[in-house]
Amino acid sequence: MKISFRQILLTVTCILLTVISFSQNPPAGKAGKSAYVSGKVVDDNENPLANVSIIILGQSKGFTTNDSGYFRIKVTAEKAFAFVFTYTGRNPEQRNFLLNENEEETITVRLEKGEKTLQEVVVTNQTDRREAGLVRLNPKTILNLPSAVTGVESLIKIFVGSNNELTSQYSVRGGSYDENLIYVNDFEVFRPYLVRSGQQEGLSFINPEMVRNISFYTGGFQAKYGDKMSSVLDIQYKKPRKFGGSAYIGVLEQGLQFEGTNKNSKFTYLLGVRNRSNKNLLSSQETKGNYVPSSADFQALLTYQFNSKWQAELLSNMSQTKFTLIPESSQLTTSVFSPVFSATIGVDIQFEGREKDEYQTNMLGFSLINQASKKLKLKWMASRFVNDEMENLDIIGAYLFGERDFDKRNPTYGLIVNPLGAGVYQNYSRNTLNIENWNISHKGNLDKGKHAIQWGLGYDKTKIADKLNEWEFQDSAGYALPYQPNILRLNKVIKSTANLDINKFSGYLQDNILLGKDSSHSATLTAGVRFNYNSLNKELLISPRIGASWKPDWKRDIIFRAAAGAYHQPPFYRELRRYNGTVNTNLKSQKSWQGVAGFDYNFIGLGDRPMRWTTELYYKNMTDVVPYDVDNVRVRYFGENNAKAYAAGIEMRLHGELVPDAESWISLGIMKTAEDITGDHYYRYKNAAGEFINSRSADQVVKDSVNFNVGWLRRPSDRRITFGMYFSDYLATNKNFKAYLNLLYGSNMPYNIPNAVRYRNAAVIEPYIRCDIGFSALLMDDDRSKRRSHSPFRNFDNIWASLEVFNIIDRANTISYLFIKDFSNTVYLLPNRLTPRLLNFKIVARW
Repeated sequence: MKISFRQILLTVTCILLTVISFSQNPPAGKAGKSAYVSGKVVDDNENPLANVSIIILGQSKGFTTNDSGYFRIKVTAEKAFAFVFTYTGRNPEQRNFLLNENEEETITVRLEKGEKTLQEVVVTNQTDRREAGLVRLNPKTILNLPSAVTGVESLIKIFVGSNNELTSQYSVRGGSYDENLIYVNDFEVFRPYLVRSGQQEGLSFINPEMVRNISFYTGGFQAKYGDKMSSVLDIQYKKPRKFGGSAYIGVLEQGLQFEGTNKNSKFTYLLGVRNRSNKNLLSSQETKGNYVPSSADFQALLTYQFNSKWQAELLSNMSQTKFTLIPESSQLTTSVFSPVFSATIGVDIQFEGREKDEYQTNMLGFSLINQASKKLKLKWMASRFVNDEMENLDIIGAYLFGERDFDKRNPTYGLIVNPLGAGVYQNYSRNTLNIENWNISHKGNLDKGKHAIQWGLGYDKTKIADKLNEWEFQDSAGYALPYQPNILRLNKVIKSTANLDINKFSGYLQDNILLGKDSSHSATLTAGVRFNYNSLNKELLISPRIGASWKPDWKRDIIFRAAAGAYHQPPFYRELRRYNGTVNTNLKSQKSWQGVAGFDYNFIGLGDRPMRWTTELYYKNMTDVVPYDVDNVRVRYFGENNAKAYAAGIEMRLHGELVPDAESWISLGIMKTAEDITGDHYYRYKNAAGEFINSRSADQVVKDSVNFNVGWLRRPSDRRITFGMYFSDYLATNKNFKAYLNLLYGSNMPYNIPNAVRYRNAAVIEPYIRCDIGFSALLMDDDRSKRRSHSPFRNFDNIWASLEVFNIIDRANTISYLFIKDFSNTVYLLPNRLTPRLLNFKIVARW
């Protein structure tokens, strides 16, 4: 696919704006034209305040008032800047200036009493830096992040990459979408399984406005976490201390959240409701029609503190997603370059029929926590998770395929002028899936000084009721495919019913050991083991895991860390299904041994601001692998343990505040993952002259054949380079106007042709490039003294308005391909594109 000059120009402009923002430096007495600001800082009673901190906004350089509250500061003239005055126990005050050369402005600043301070005290948790693969994310960043899908997962994609802005699913270090664990308050949560494309997805389970803490492990996680091969997302919801809440209204999504406690603070509640519609996103896609997507959910976290030792917690979620599509038409176009000819190939499709999908999720979890002593904590949990999914599809498409005319001077502009093929196809499905999972578990923590012992036991009972009824009819030039004279045959038929009852037992034991006397320059060792037994395949897994860290006694603040262990994944639902719909109940777990090593380095960067640089090398060796293909977000497994695989790479991240109170991230990953499928070979045939022929057709006489072994191939998740950047900034003279940039790049990925051994990896999805930008303005701050008593906004903390531009470079990213055959049986691939440029507006209020 060609990248237009306009796309290149917009991308370069985006990067240049970022670089310029990095380099902005408000004045503080530089050589050249200068001016002065002088004055006095006083309290409510006009008494002078000594040692008041005066910071130039956007810089770390600061000044203080003298014993009489006076100050005089030399500044750069003819350039806008701002001073921020702060004093313990008093509200900060900001003053903006723009002075002429040699001008001196005298002011009086009055600091009133209040509970607010400019900055919160940040305590660096050295424990977080010592865990391999751990990335701590700031929940406050989520709503500011310009992204088509609002949620924690959009923030995660900055670090692991993405190829689809419509989905909340992600791939980590070469793994599939099904290799990621998600916990909310220690309860494991699940995703819908029948979803075929990102446009059918609704809200993520995680409500970002309810989140207190985010821990994301990209690998090397401890034995206390479950049995998946790629990553862990550990979410902790808030525990309110007072009444509050938030509300946001946007073009795509709306939400409302309340929190509070009773009078004695024993009972707390955290409630959230959301609604989302992707109609505006989908209406601009290449397939035109009537899109009716809707998604809504309600979540509640209730806690009750019986006494100082006992606490109960109830977590509930109810979610419903509906997707209806009545397609009308579609126009797809691609460019073909070959030694024979070059052309712009297109297909025009007229549709009839509709698609109607529905996904319902209900979850209820109860936990009882006992703080038996200062050193011993016990937790008992019980939960029920139910997933009901329904997929109804009956769509007929009539297509004309050939060379498209793009000469605007011609009356045939935009039409197919040189037909290469025509036909009709019909896709039909009536699929239902019900998954019910019951869990009972116990966890414990014992602090014994230099030893922190953790253990857990769990029992899961999973019931799966699945019914598939799919068929596909294809007609090309009046002939049904596959062609058989006098017989009407369907191209694909899947009819299957499965009822599974699975019992799973799991547990772990681990010890976190502090080595050495000096904790600031010590080593740590985490050793643990977990087990898992699955009644479906009667397989017992033992997974030892170990992690270590070392902080040398150097001037530089650096920590070295490493982890290794077994990460085995028992089959759940999707892995059991073969391509033909049958269920392989004898499927074994996919097994992997992994190693991770890297460092975490804190240093002072630009503008004397603290920065953090982390780097990790990793390697995964996988056996009993179940190969799969990916079509949009649908993962289709082979249903057999017939492959081995590996993944190796390096990840680097830079995190810090390039300007005060404005968090930014840069992430770069380089990776290779490949697989070798057992028995993947094909034959090529020779004629009497010893020449290879294309097929064993009737007019060709086969004299010999050659067996070709395919060997190692790129896995569907093999993206060699990923780059992500989140950058936030504000005006040098006013922090109330902010800008946010979300930039993602991923190199090309293989796209496999289903059931074609010879042409596996034959297609390639072009690099994914996306740049989203957002602008926010503070409409109301937290200074209530300026509001009238009868104002409806008198109790609000702040109100922000945001304008977001999605896909600002208007890049036509590809998510999958449509396969079309011409009259000579040649196959062409036409790309299915993702969303173009789109504007979004939202208002966020907090109280």
